[in-house]
Amino acid sequence: MTPESHLSALKLTAFRNYAQLSVAFQPKHIVLTGPNGAGKTNLMEAVSFLSPGRGLRRAQLADVAKAGTENGFAIHATLERDGESYAIGTGTAFGDAGQRRLRINGTNAKTADELLDLCRIIWLTPSMDGLFTGPASDRRRFLDRMVLAIDPAHGRRAADYEKAMRQRNRLLDEPATGQTDAWLAATETQLAALGSAIIAARQELAGLLAGIIDARRDGDDPFPTATLALVGTMEEAAREGMAAGEIEDRLVADYRDGRYRDRAAGRTLSGPHRAEFAIRHTEKDMEAARCSTGEQKALLVGLVLAHASLTRTVSGMAPIMLLDEIAAHLDPARRAALFDRIDDVGGQAFMTGTDRALFDALADRAQHFRVENGALAAEADPT
Repeated sequence: MTPESHLSALKLTAFRNYAQLSVAFQPKHIVLTGPNGAGKTNLMEAVSFLSPGRGLRRAQLADVAKAGTENGFAIHATLERDGESYAIGTGTAFGDAGQRRLRINGTNAKTADELLDLCRIIWLTPSMDGLFTGPASDRRRFLDRMVLAIDPAHGRRAADYEKAMRQRNRLLDEPATGQTDAWLAATETQLAALGSAIIAARQELAGLLAGIIDARRDGDDPFPTATLALVGTMEEAAREGMAAGEIEDRLVADYRDGRYRDRAAGRTLSGPHRAEFAIRHTEKDMEAARCSTGEQKALLVGLVLAHASLTRTVSGMAPIMLLDEIAAHLDPARRAALFDRIDDVGGQAFMTGTDRALFDALADRAQHFRVENGALAAEADPT
């Protein structure tokens, strides 16, 4: 099937190991195969910069430009959606090399959030394989990225929360005076309002995602299903139906009452930045962290696919999916089911691997490229 939205062209300048690249894409899934270190993931990282944030590697901008480049990097893409073409340009080569700029159809964008009006991009990389066993901060970041795909305001909300929390932590370092207490009270009020909104947005995402997962539970799906829960005092209160205004009031009280404790710790010890995103293997009724490596991978794939379906339902846009080394550890039946699930989402998927044979089940649904030393060569369709 033809993706509902897709990239039809991509040009890179001084991006990672690509000095110059210009490639046209058909309205199909894109498969990139080649040896490790050839540049497959680098190309998908470039596509991930067509969304807000620092891309799938969360890299510093200075580390993205090709070594030895003084003028920064540039990414130009053409997006096809709903019969319209959109020219997107982003990178650090448009001015200050230390700041990422964005242009859409030749017009400077005020913020990268404007990209969310054009497309949603979801990714799954090998670095995420440790999601269930790694630090809670990784799971919160994963959760917030999922929220952003269905709630474009969440990115700004989370950034403002972090800014207000840093301000509170600085004030806690100041000598306790009447003036400091007044500033703290104002900052804590802002922090609580943002925190309450973050909790509500996360809770909504978890509920909607659970609905998507439940709808597939009785089907013939080779991927295990996940049971999701947000763990934390205020998160559990929200799940039980406490109103957002009451949660905000309780957060204000928590921040006020915790000043002495937080001064001693040197940081804010309560709020949504301390919540846990708990995930269980539903069929085994087991914490994801205790599952085998293979089970964790399959669980993560199923969760990302469910989120992709939810993103299409809520936003009305079938997301572009970046799936790095997605087929490496799946048996043939599960690979075929994966490709069918990707088709069901309706968007274009970029997939990488070292062996083209892993993608045989895609047949003519994909355009294949061989990647070697920062260069792409189109390969013939399988016979």
